[in-house]
Amino acid sequence: MKDILNRLYNHERLSKSEAKQILIDIAAEKHNDAHLASFMTVFMMRPITADELSGFRNALKELAIKVDFSDYNTIDIVGTGGDGKDTFNISTLTSFIVAGTGQKVAKHGNYSVSSQSGSSDMLESFGYQFTNDENILKEHLEKANICFLHAPKFHPAMKAVGPTRKALALKTFFNILGPLVNPSSPKNHMLGTFNLEVARLYNYILQDEENINYGIIHAIDGYDEISLTSGFKFFTKNGEQIINPEDLGQKRIHQSEILGGNSVSDAAKIFKTIIDGKGTEAQNNVVLTNAAFALTIIDDSKSFETAFEQAKDSLFGLKAKQTLYKLTSL
Repeated sequence: MKDILNRLYNHERLSKSEAKQILIDIAAEKHNDAHLASFMTVFMMRPITADELSGFRNALKELAIKVDFSDYNTIDIVGTGGDGKDTFNISTLTSFIVAGTGQKVAKHGNYSVSSQSGSSDMLESFGYQFTNDENILKEHLEKANICFLHAPKFHPAMKAVGPTRKALALKTFFNILGPLVNPSSPKNHMLGTFNLEVARLYNYILQDEENINYGIIHAIDGYDEISLTSGFKFFTKNGEQIINPEDLGQKRIHQSEILGGNSVSDAAKIFKTIIDGKGTEAQNNVVLTNAAFALTIIDDSKSFETAFEQAKDSLFGLKAKQTLYKLTSL
C-alpha cells in the first residue's frame, strides 16, 4: 500500500487490474487504518477513473456473498448518498411504494456515513433483522415484494473499511461503489449520483452490460435523486436528457420541504408519516415522482402519467404501508 500511495500522490492512475487487487487486499484486512484513510482520501481530492471504478467494482462483486433472484424481475432503487442535502429517506420510501404496486424490489443499502439516516438505519429502526440467507430473502420477496440487502452482510471489503469510513464521516469512493454492487445483480436499476461526473461514469460502465435496464439520475442542484427542487439529468441506454419538474406537471419545491431531521428517530417519524399517507404535498410528490420513474425504467412502454397513478394508488391506498408491515413482521 505504501508504494501505491506514493504513486497516487504523484498523480498516477491505477489500472483496472491494480484497482481490483487493492480492494481484494483491503477485504483481506492486509492494510492498517492509516493507510486505508489515506487511500480513500486520494479519491476525494481527484476524480476516480472509469478503470479504477470498474476494478473496484469487479473486486467487490467477485468477493460478494451472492444471492440468486433470477426468477424475479427485481429493481434496486439506490443513491450514492454523500450529496450533503440531508433529505428524508427518499429512495427507501420510493422502494416501498414501488413494492406496493406489486413490483419486486431488491434494495441494497447501508448505514449512513455522511448524513443522519441511511436505508439500513431506517430499516433497523423499524425492527428489520439483516440477513444474507437467500431463502429468507426470497420469502421476503414472495410475501412483501421487497427484500433488503444490508451491504456489510454481503461485502467483506465494505465491512473491512466500515470503521475507517465512519471515523472519516465523509463521502468516499465506497459511496460511488455501493449502487453498482448489489449482490443479487437485479435486472433493473434506478441509480442516483451526487455529481454529474459520477453519473457519466455509471453510464459508461453500465451501457455495455446486456440484459439490464437502468436509469441514472443527477439533480442539477446536486441531489442524488429526483428532488423537484430543480431539473435533473436522466441517463438510460437510449441516451441522456434534462427533465424539469414542469415537464412532469410538477411544481418546483424548496429544499427545506424535503429535509430529514437531525437524527434517525426524526427521519423515522417523517418516514412513518409519509408511508401512512399523511405526508406534505412536497414530500408526497417527490417520492411519487421517483417511484414513477422506477416503474418506467422496468417497463419503458409505460408513460410517466400511468406510472405516477400506480404510485399514488400504492401510497394513498396504503399498499406501501402494508408492504413495510409485512416485511418487518416476517
